[in-house]
Amino acid sequence: MIYTERLFLRTPLMQDVNEYFRIYGAYETNLYNPFGPVPDMDTAESDLQKRIDHWDAHHFGVWVIATKEAPDHIIGFGGLSYKMYGDTQRINLGYRFEQQAWGKGFATELAVASIDYGLYTLKLPEIHAIVRPANAASIKVLAKSGMILSGTLDDVPGQEPSLVYQITPGNK
Repeated sequence: MIYTERLFLRTPLMQDVNEYFRIYGAYETNLYNPFGPVPDMDTAESDLQKRIDHWDAHHFGVWVIATKEAPDHIIGFGGLSYKMYGDTQRINLGYRFEQQAWGKGFATELAVASIDYGLYTLKLPEIHAIVRPANAASIKVLAKSGMILSGTLDDVPGQEPSLVYQITPGNK
């Protein structure tokens, strides 16, 4: 478990699947996701199990996010995980928050905590993030958290390439 100024971060459990589906299955939280919302509970269970397995294999991953004020109410999921960037596997920073949590600085707080944990606790050499070019709010979060634009990735056929952000201990 990790605490930030306002957030409580913990490893996910299968008991979190309803909240996972509530957040990842919502249209609003997938506005910039070219693959759309999680379509059903079976997919949510499979996706959440993959996140739990990632924790078991690597001892880090995507956290369940709640506030210190309401630790039993999940407002999102986010953190670090391995992700393929084309043919290259990288450590990826990702997050998804319920709509009621938007605009309160929680994504930046989570991003900074994840970066600090990755670079200074796990001693990772670099962390990346992918964002769709139209997602101005997430671009702002990545910049505020110290990440810099390092390139693009043609990851969605027929659409504009995603922006790739990066941070290393040397540019933090």
